[in-house]
Amino acid sequence: MTQDAEMKELPAPLSSSSSSVSPSTIQNLKEIVSLIETGAYAREVRRIVRAIRLTMALRRKLKASVLSQFLNLVLPTGSEVHTRLSSFLPKEDDCEMDVDTATQAPAKHHLPEIEIFCYLIVLIFLIDHKKYGDAKACASASIARLKNLNRRTVDVLASRLYFYYSLSYELTGDLAEIRGNLLALHRIATLRHDELGQETLLNLLLRNYLHYNLYDQAEKLRSKAPRFEGHSNQQFCRYLFYLGKIRTIQLEYTDAKGSLLQAAGKAPIAALGFRVQCNKWAIIVRLLLGEIPERTVFMQKHMEKALRPYFELTNAVRIGDLELFKIVAERFSSTFSSDRTNNLIVRLRHNVIRTGLRNISISYSRISLADVAQKLRLDSANPIADAESIVSKAIRDGAIDATVDHANGWMVSKETGDIYSTNEPQAAFNSRIAFCLNTHNEAVRALRFPPNSHKEKESAEKRRERQQQEQELAKHIAEEDDDDF
Repeated sequence: MTQDAEMKELPAPLSSSSSSVSPSTIQNLKEIVSLIETGAYAREVRRIVRAIRLTMALRRKLKASVLSQFLNLVLPTGSEVHTRLSSFLPKEDDCEMDVDTATQAPAKHHLPEIEIFCYLIVLIFLIDHKKYGDAKACASASIARLKNLNRRTVDVLASRLYFYYSLSYELTGDLAEIRGNLLALHRIATLRHDELGQETLLNLLLRNYLHYNLYDQAEKLRSKAPRFEGHSNQQFCRYLFYLGKIRTIQLEYTDAKGSLLQAAGKAPIAALGFRVQCNKWAIIVRLLLGEIPERTVFMQKHMEKALRPYFELTNAVRIGDLELFKIVAERFSSTFSSDRTNNLIVRLRHNVIRTGLRNISISYSRISLADVAQKLRLDSANPIADAESIVSKAIRDGAIDATVDHANGWMVSKETGDIYSTNEPQAAFNSRIAFCLNTHNEAVRALRFPPNSHKEKESAEKRRERQQQEQELAKHIAEEDDDDF
């Protein structure tokens, strides 16, 4: 599977102290738990979202000893969830265990949100420390617990658990095992109106299918799934990326180009790996469309090295040199294999030949088919016959304006006319306008308003007070009219 870098948000500032790491980390975790409790009681999802952001910034400081202390603080000792999560943590006898457990208050009855949060941080710890076997067991236990919870304040935490659940199985190469479970979870999220869960699970299912090159199944799922509203910018970017890949394989290059460019534009700045992947696929799609990407695309900040193979490939396509194209494809074959763009690059061979043929038709008013085969560097058994068929197909497709003199074996080019007298500039202008309008419509749909703010019903007391004021005003106006008469 192509590297789909997780789009992390910018880390929030954490309190730092001159003391040891563990007490400050424990204090930060306690603040996060307090934030989750407040959000759960007040039913404010934004507080839980902020708690997850703080957790992502804290993940590098997580240690086994710290997590053991934290589980003792927030979960009842001896409970099933406490015993299960503690079994996943390695036992460490560090000097950092300096918290006085005797003075700690016993853990009260924990909220479901706190329990799911404990599953989440333990799972993150196991994945970061490459304990993938324990991570799979922990993720499966957390998913089994989530199926019994139907609380909207859990949805944000559940969406993160879904992601790491799929990641833990992908890292061990067992991604196909959870496909049925992901479909069941998506059905449950749909019935519970968990919109964020639907978006996350749909992306995970698309990633699962694309990992095994099941593009037809991915398209069927995408077309029949509930409409993607894009409540999360990160999930919407991933959806656009997967949609662009599906459209590319299905030869719908125009739609694929729009989806990939939109995904790269909407992605956060910190998601460098994701934006690199979007640009790689967008470059290939533009080349397949017959376009040559601008040099600035390859000179984006921190992307020059990653996009270097595609810059060399673009240069070979631009000049129409088939030999150079083969050299570049062989030189960077490992890179193209890891990016899983080998099949698309094979399709580019025809574009290289067509570009070279267009350059020849512009340069020569008449040229023999043998010279055409030599300039295109066709290495087949009968290059003249191949050149004749290539030229004939290019003429039929409208790529070049020429004729074939079969008797003399020539390609005779016609005089080049004024391109502005054709419909090509209008078509290019129309495509740019369509792209801008699509971007504008997506921005309008992304705007958020308070639900039913225009239908807010006033209370009975306010209604009576307003009616009384209107009656008094009408009475006063009537009395003034009587005085005038």
